Amino acid sequence: MSNTQLDHHAHRPATGKHPLCMLAHNVRRPANVGSLFRLADALGVEKLLLAGTTCTPPHPKLHTAARHTEQHVPWEYASDPLPVVVALKAAGYRIVGLELTSASIALGQLRVAPGDRICLVLGNESVGICQALLDATDATVHIPMRGHNSSMNVASACAIATYVITQKLG
Repeated sequence: MSNTQLDHHAHRPATGKHPLCMLAHNVRRPANVGSLFRLADALGVEKLLLAGTTCTPPHPKLHTAARHTEQHVPWEYASDPLPVVVALKAAGYRIVGLELTSASIALGQLRVAPGDRICLVLGNESVGICQALLDATDATVHIPMRGHNSSMNVASACAIATYVITQKLG
């Protein structure tokens, strides 16, 4: 039996989305935002919420990194993320920050039950999630790091967290 790489035309998108959205606040690099769109499309995230100084479509560098997925992933923009969080909580979402804090737990320890709806909060590439947004989270998770560095690129960290959470959601 041969193992041959397939081209993009062989891909058939799945139907259905996970009850998971991402809130990106002050993510300043368009390529990172484009990567978030591509990730949301790939892993079946229901919506991408962009806030603060996070760039939005149309943006050429975002478009290049997203590889047209910004046309398929629902998204919204809000200048202030806090009212968005309040509305998400009222709609039954659990707000989970992706940040190393004094109260964060390892990502793998996050408990997810059937029927949970989650919003994963992402912060600025340099300073992370602002304190007001951290205070609004229901839980904060971090990715245990084994190397000398204590952080990684926001899109890479989001990819790991999103994959783990979608596996827990089923």
